[in-house]
Amino acid sequence: MTKKMLSIVVPCYNEQDTINPYITRMMDIEKLLPNLTFEYWFVNDGSKDNTLEVLKKETASSSKYNYLSFSRNFGKESALYAGLEHARGDYITVMDVDLQDPPELLPKMVELIEQGEHDCIGTRRVTRAGEPKIRSFFAKQFYKIINKISDVEIVDGARDYRLMSRQMVDAILELKEYNRFSKGIFSWVGFDTHYLEFENIERVEGETSWSFWDLLQYSIDGIISFSEFPLKLSTILGFMSFIASIIALIFIVIRALIFGDPTSGWPSLVCIILALGGLQLLCLGVVGQYLGKTFLETKRRPIYIIKDQKISPLEED
Repeated sequence: MTKKMLSIVVPCYNEQDTINPYITRMMDIEKLLPNLTFEYWFVNDGSKDNTLEVLKKETASSSKYNYLSFSRNFGKESALYAGLEHARGDYITVMDVDLQDPPELLPKMVELIEQGEHDCIGTRRVTRAGEPKIRSFFAKQFYKIINKISDVEIVDGARDYRLMSRQMVDAILELKEYNRFSKGIFSWVGFDTHYLEFENIERVEGETSWSFWDLLQYSIDGIISFSEFPLKLSTILGFMSFIASIIALIFIVIRALIFGDPTSGWPSLVCIILALGGLQLLCLGVVGQYLGKTFLETKRRPIYIIKDQKISPLEED
């Protein structure tokens, strides 16, 4: 009987110190899943340290290890897409190499997906211990906002770490958009998803490459990718400003008819001009974000460019 294959996609950016501990930990996990064959897809996302050299050394020991190395940093979303596009397994999982995604959950994830009731077994953090409080606060607000203004539900604390069926991954690969937000894409394609919960785990080595502003921009990209509400909000604000100006005009005319037309002070006029000018710029900025995303999509640029790679042929059992 041919064993099913599990493909593991591992994005790497400046992770020279975490690759070896990750492989060592996964060797123990493989022993718990003897009915599966494994293949790994390490995606070097234009790292500036020795990540590529470490990958070449570590992946030379076995044909189950593969790597893709980008010509520059294209971002984690591109790395995820590249890994999923090359993965050949019956099941595919995405994992962070820093071991913040606990490999010990993998046997349970495989057990659940093999029952046939779910197409995807996802994971979500129920705590954010060790994370800066301001980051945790804004993360919670992001999930609240996007779930109110978008048709796609994104579970609070959901990680990219998930085990997916071949059918679900094929559906994800049909979405070839340049501006990618994987958490939204995973939800948008549908399929039945069950979540396993775990408490936050610190990185095994090094520091995260995600700054607060990177995460803020990522959340803005997610909202723009999966909601038209900001555009609608701009329209609503513009309409409300128009109504307010009509009411103010009527008030001024009536006041002039009753009390005459005294000279008004310039500070209030300046404040009104600044307020309306700021509102217009805000709305233009929102429209510009959508227009910019559309502009990038129409260019049809590749999602990633591979400079170096190791792709092992599939071995027959």
